[in-house]
Amino acid sequence: MIALDALNAADRDQFAAALGDIFEHAPWVAHEAHAARPFPTLAALLAALAQAVRSAAPARQLALIKGHPDLAGKAARAGTITTDSQAEQASAGLDRLSEEELARFQRLNSAYGDKFGIPFIICVRRHTRDSILRQFERRLHNDQAAEHDAALSEIFRIAALRLDGRVSAPDRLKVHGRLSTHVLDTYGGQAAAGVVVELVEMPGTGDFRPIAQAVTNHDGRTDRPLIDGRPIPIGVYELRFAVGDYFARRGTPVADPAFLDVVPVRFSVAEPEGRYHVPLLMTPWSYSTYRGS
Repeated sequence: MIALDALNAADRDQFAAALGDIFEHAPWVAHEAHAARPFPTLAALLAALAQAVRSAAPARQLALIKGHPDLAGKAARAGTITTDSQAEQASAGLDRLSEEELARFQRLNSAYGDKFGIPFIICVRRHTRDSILRQFERRLHNDQAAEHDAALSEIFRIAALRLDGRVSAPDRLKVHGRLSTHVLDTYGGQAAAGVVVELVEMPGTGDFRPIAQAVTNHDGRTDRPLIDGRPIPIGVYELRFAVGDYFARRGTPVADPAFLDVVPVRFSVAEPEGRYHVPLLMTPWSYSTYRGS
C-alpha cells in the first residue's frame, strides 16, 4: 500500500512507477494524471486517471483496449499475462476450466475478436463464469461503438479495484460488496448459536464451488461476513444451514429422522457492490428467509 499523501508529493516518474500498472500495459495514463495533483480523495485520483483515458486520442484508447489479454486465452494459459490479470482471471476460476468450458471461451474469443478487432474485456472480479459467458454472448450483438464504450467502462472498473487495493486514503472506493447471515431459532425464541453455515456457488455446469464455511456465534451471526472486502460475483449461490444438528444438540423433541436436516437457501446476486443479508428463521419443521441489508 502507498499513501495518497505520498502520491501527491511524488514527482512524475515516482507517480508513474507507483501506479503505472493500474491500467494494463499503459503507464502513460498515470503520467497524464500526475498533472492533476493534489488529489484530496481516492475517488478524485480515480477520476483523474479515467479522464486521462477519456481525453486520449482514439488510437491511444484502442491500444489500451488491445493491451488486455483474452479471457482464458493462450497468454493466460501460458502464464505470460500480468500478475494482476492472472489473479483476476483465477478469481473466477478461468484457470480451472473443463475442456468443454475452455472450448466455449475459445469460440467466443474468436467470434468477438473477428467482429470487433479487440479482446473482450470485463471486470472479472465482479462475475462468476456463468455471468461472464452470458455477458460475452449478449455483447456480441452490440455494434462497434457500443463495445468500445463497454470496454472502457470495464477497464475503469478493473482500475478502481486495483487502485483501492493499492492506495491508502481517507476514503475508500465503492467497489466491494458484503454478504452476511443471521440464524434465529423461532421455536426456542432465541438466536441460534453453533449452526454450521456453508456458502456454495452454483454454476450451471453443476460443479458446485464451496466459497466459505462458518459457525454461528452466540448472537446467531457468523464472526465475520461470508464475503467482505471484495465484490460479490454476479451469479447463483446457496447457503446451507445444518439445522438438524443444531436441534439435536439442544435436545429438541423431533421425529426420528428429523423433518429438517440441512436447509438450502438458493439466491442470486445481481449487484456485486451491494449489501446482501440472507437470514434464516427456523423451527424444527419450517423456515423462512428474506433479503436484508
